[in-house]
Amino acid sequence: MEEIEFILDSTKESMIGSIAHLEKEFLNIRAGKASPQMLGSVFVDYYGSQTPLTQVSNVNIPDARTITIQPYEKSLLQAIEKAIMVANIGFNPMNNGDMIIINVPALTEERRRDLAKQAKAESEDAKISIRNARKDANTEIKKLEKEGTSEDICKTAEDEIQKITDGFIRKVDEHLAIKEAEIMKV
Repeated sequence: MEEIEFILDSTKESMIGSIAHLEKEFLNIRAGKASPQMLGSVFVDYYGSQTPLTQVSNVNIPDARTITIQPYEKSLLQAIEKAIMVANIGFNPMNNGDMIIINVPALTEERRRDLAKQAKAESEDAKISIRNARKDANTEIKKLEKEGTSEDICKTAEDEIQKITDGFIRKVDEHLAIKEAEIMKV
């Protein structure tokens, strides 16, 4: 019975991880307003190592359409500017010699649809990850059944795993609905 509890707990942990990953990915999908998370995929060449932008500079949002980046060392201005261009996140950084300013353009209808598709793809990946966790758990339960655990206990555990899976799939759908609404809001 302890093995079944362990399988249920580890399956839940895995599914929670899938939701957390989805939320993190959704932060990278911009919905029109400037936010520091938009630059989460930017890594700067800092003395030979790739370092996250937030570790070599101060990222601020003075208004809904502007991001300012103040490097801790002025010598990093060009490297940061280059890193933003290389990250290919659709921004055109402006270097004023003191800081880098990014004007976040308003989203076009086509871009909104593309971002909604991207959000849908991320949610599908999360669902696949959740279903894989279910499959792994069911495989473990079948092993226990072959090793002599009663069929009733195994069937109950499989039903419980299906309930957990359904709950997490619903959570993914809820997250997607919220993100799509945020993206499509003008």
